[in-house]
Amino acid sequence: MNADAQRSPASADQPWTVGRVIDWTTGHLKKHGSETPRLDAEILLAHARSCPRIQLYTHYDEVLDDKTRGVMRELVTRRARAEPVAYLVGHREFYGLDFRVTPNVLIPRPDTETLVLELLTLAADIECPRILELCTGSGCIAVSAAVNLNDVQIVATDIDNDALNIAVENAKAHAAGAKITFRQGDLFDALEGDQAFDFVVANPPYVPDEELEELDADVRDHEPRLALAGGDDGLDVTRRILSGAGDRLKSGGYLLLEIGAEQGNVVTELLEATGAYGEIRIVTDLARRPRVAVAKRI
Repeated sequence: MNADAQRSPASADQPWTVGRVIDWTTGHLKKHGSETPRLDAEILLAHARSCPRIQLYTHYDEVLDDKTRGVMRELVTRRARAEPVAYLVGHREFYGLDFRVTPNVLIPRPDTETLVLELLTLAADIECPRILELCTGSGCIAVSAAVNLNDVQIVATDIDNDALNIAVENAKAHAAGAKITFRQGDLFDALEGDQAFDFVVANPPYVPDEELEELDADVRDHEPRLALAGGDDGLDVTRRILSGAGDRLKSGGYLLLEIGAEQGNVVTELLEATGAYGEIRIVTDLARRPRVAVAKRI
């Protein structure tokens, strides 16, 4: 839906309806490397029209006004340059909830729902569970846990104050603020005193440094490196968490860590080497890839 297309002879006879814009944008984004061009087109147009995505199908023949076309043109131009859709529209769904996202936070991914589901399953058997979440980012894990658990108290930390501000907004948006205390700091340094928890959970940076440049452009060029880069083998932050988590977990408490698909065996060995954990296991995501390491504090 660029200016040249709108000036073409075909454009003069064919108005820019919702359906036509979706079709044109789908083809355009596909040529520019989007793996989900139709979905991207629909999300962007729904945002430009300030309407639910489902409404596009009931207004398929509606002609867009100039203002909406202008907003859509800008969004499509930016998406064609690999800006993530979630940043363009300012939000992303995660575990059935809507989260505000900005370039200060990692975009929540369906893979991380595996960690949330495992946490909720284990926490269901504990009265008034206390949870520590490290590297909270958008707060999607902490907020999802707070919304789905009764009588839970959560401390969520992040080294980046801008990320924490987004997490606080998301907690307020879902009326979860009373259950979550947010603290800024580097992992356990953010805590006060000798607090102990039933769970320590984290989705830490775990991409090996040499693989960062191999990531898709929308991730590599736009998502925060601080939330991605995990050192030479991707496990620098994970090792630091393992070195401190034992002191913050109650006996019988659980450590849950999101990991890369190739890191299951190494993380299992690291957990075993601490001598602090039993019942170590790796949980797979919906694609049957290793995704979450779970270990019980002895």
